[in-house]
Amino acid sequence: MFGKIRFWRECMLVDLLIMYASASRCLSAPMERTDIIFQNQSISDGQTLISGSKNFVLGFFSPGASSYRYVGIWHKHNDVSERRVVWVANRNNPMKDKGILKFDNSSNLIVLDGSGTSFTVAYGVGVQDLEAAILDSGNFVLRSITNKNNIVWQSFDFPTNTWLPGMNITIGTKLLTSWKSSDDPAVGDYSFGPGITNASQLIIWWKGIKFWTSTGWDGDVNALIPELKSISTIPLYFHCDNLTCTYTPNPDSRFTKFVLDPNGSLNIAQFDPDAQSWTLLWRQPASCEVSNLCGVFGICNNNNILPSLDPCQCPEGFAKQDNSRKGCTRKIPLQCNGDKFIDMPGMRPPGNREKLSVMGDDECQSACMINCSCTAYAVLDGCSLWYGGLTNLQEGYNGSGVGTLYLRVASISSSGHKILWIAGVLSSVAFLIFCLILFIWIRRSKNKGKGKQDGHHSLMTTDTIKLWESEETGSQFTMFSFSRITNATDKFSTENKLGEGGFGPVYKWLHGS
Repeated sequence: MFGKIRFWRECMLVDLLIMYASASRCLSAPMERTDIIFQNQSISDGQTLISGSKNFVLGFFSPGASSYRYVGIWHKHNDVSERRVVWVANRNNPMKDKGILKFDNSSNLIVLDGSGTSFTVAYGVGVQDLEAAILDSGNFVLRSITNKNNIVWQSFDFPTNTWLPGMNITIGTKLLTSWKSSDDPAVGDYSFGPGITNASQLIIWWKGIKFWTSTGWDGDVNALIPELKSISTIPLYFHCDNLTCTYTPNPDSRFTKFVLDPNGSLNIAQFDPDAQSWTLLWRQPASCEVSNLCGVFGICNNNNILPSLDPCQCPEGFAKQDNSRKGCTRKIPLQCNGDKFIDMPGMRPPGNREKLSVMGDDECQSACMINCSCTAYAVLDGCSLWYGGLTNLQEGYNGSGVGTLYLRVASISSSGHKILWIAGVLSSVAFLIFCLILFIWIRRSKNKGKGKQDGHHSLMTTDTIKLWESEETGSQFTMFSFSRITNATDKFSTENKLGEGGFGPVYKWLHGS
């Protein structure tokens, strides 16, 4: 009896020891991290790193309709359509197929595609105890494993088109640059950053040309963007000095970002966690307010000012050039006489107009029509005429002075232009046929003249020849056959040729033939 009790006690002791060992191993084993990769690890296409707060994701993606693959960071959202990319590692070096993100032997973080082509994302400068981590701020860093504060490289030093809280924008560096389009994250035409001499003034450039500036910062946390004061809850606070400028969101828990879109507009948006959607709080410049944004004859529409839409359109009869800021060109040149006007209602008229004393619509139209240089007219506070290319055209404008603009275009429609083209082709064909007929006629005339000179060719067309007939007496000579004449002249031998007159050659007759 006592032996059995002892046996069960020993079994229970063994079980407790096994459970203790297992629990010790579980407690001592490190938890799997999803926000870090080490030097012996990699991320394949389809795998991601997720920040500790689960707000940001790093992985591979294809923007819009593009089939190219990029490595980037986006704000985590269950709805793919609401995901917004905030940073792209290989924006100018897309991959045609799937790749991996890994460390190389020099501690550099690289992207390697299926063909073996690599692109360096971050330089580890030879440090061996490195890890790559995506932080809760959206910053992707290379840092020391033993000293987390020792950051060797960070994505915040190389922004693309998005300015995140905590990211310092510095004079001469760290400029935001727009995407080329919603489908192409490569460097676009627009850039954003602090002024050349003072970081407390923000500027947007188009191909190096300054076209928007903020107000100078006087220490007020919102003076850079005074319009934000009109919002019930001010969404952010600026912190600037003479070299750098940064901001913090308000409230701190509400994710806020600046985005420079492909059309050159700077946007402030906040993520609403309750609605699970982005709210656009501010946009500057309001694209249609940018001077000559849409170029000559281009029409700007505030309703189209979204990153996915082009705010610039062309009037009827015009075609857009390769860049919207270059404007639109006429499909058919003006004819001067016989042109027509198309009405463009709800249009803010351009500047540089000429005002006339005539007031009626018909008189104003006639005044423009008789001047071939006049390209548009309007009857607003009197008759106004415009000459040459028109700029700063805007529809959907809410200010004063809106009315109907009458734009001059060629009266020949596209179908009429096609008919004119066909008529021109037919005329050319008819002219070529005429030239061909004329050539044949001239050639035949020459052959006829030559036939007169070579009489023996014409003689071959008849068997007998009447040599001469007197018009006065009616008497006539004997008729000879062509074969007899041929024998008599020894087949028109040149030795028997006596000469040549206006009616042809003359041969001597061999006696007895």
